[in-house]
Amino acid sequence: MVMYKFIQPTLKWVGGKRQLLPQIEEYFPKDFSRYYEPFVGGGAVLFYFKPDNAVVNDTNPELINYYKVVKHNVEGLIEELKKDKYANDKASFYKIRELDRNDNYDSLSDIEKAARIQFLNKTCFNGLYRVNSKGEFNTPFGSYKNPNYINEEVLRAVSYYFNSIDIEILNVDFEQALKCIQNTDFVYFDPPYDPISESANFTGYAKNGFNKDDQLRLRDLCDKLDEQGVRFLLSNSSTEFIYKIYNKYEIIPVYARRNINSDASKRGDIKEVLVKNYD
Repeated sequence: MVMYKFIQPTLKWVGGKRQLLPQIEEYFPKDFSRYYEPFVGGGAVLFYFKPDNAVVNDTNPELINYYKVVKHNVEGLIEELKKDKYANDKASFYKIRELDRNDNYDSLSDIEKAARIQFLNKTCFNGLYRVNSKGEFNTPFGSYKNPNYINEEVLRAVSYYFNSIDIEILNVDFEQALKCIQNTDFVYFDPPYDPISESANFTGYAKNGFNKDDQLRLRDLCDKLDEQGVRFLLSNSSTEFIYKIYNKYEIIPVYARRNINSDASKRGDIKEVLVKNYD
């Protein structure tokens, strides 16, 4: 179907999996009843494999509102993005960015909030979604010449896909997202990564961050799934801590090119791991 060839991530997201898709595909199960992705982010894996029955989740409420708008009112989103206030200049960028500092931010419509995320994501520096401790978007203007922040074909294709399948789009804790899982289902975990160093710790994706205790809670969830006979595949960084807590499972080294880093010298091929509990 023509629409399907345009299905791809509509946002650039920290830790996106486009570079790893061929390696993930090598270990991706061929059959399962329902697909779960508790840390969906930019959705590269979801949009690549296009399961017809899925539960996707993220703790970022702005991101989940965005996906719901793409599903339920993509034409309204496109029309909103065509308004003059979404201009590719510094003044317009900072005016839109500052909206979440205002007391009346909650009075914005879901479409306006979704358009803001789309616009900022495509025009901010290096496509880096980052918020401060108050949950306020704080990435600076990117000064790109012609950013494509109204990609109508892709937006409509993703909306078409969402409305063609059985999908739940959730904004809950990752454990809660799996409360109805069955042993014939499959889970792909792509959590915020364990930092390879203190300076590499990216905490701005969500205002509450994701720490070592969260990593251990995720490991415990994987143990429960394994006991239930549920297959899971997990991505994370190649650190001693990750190797230690997942040592009962198969750990596969992989390499990904990371282009979202404020320091250009730190972009490039990074060693990561895939963890799985099935043959």
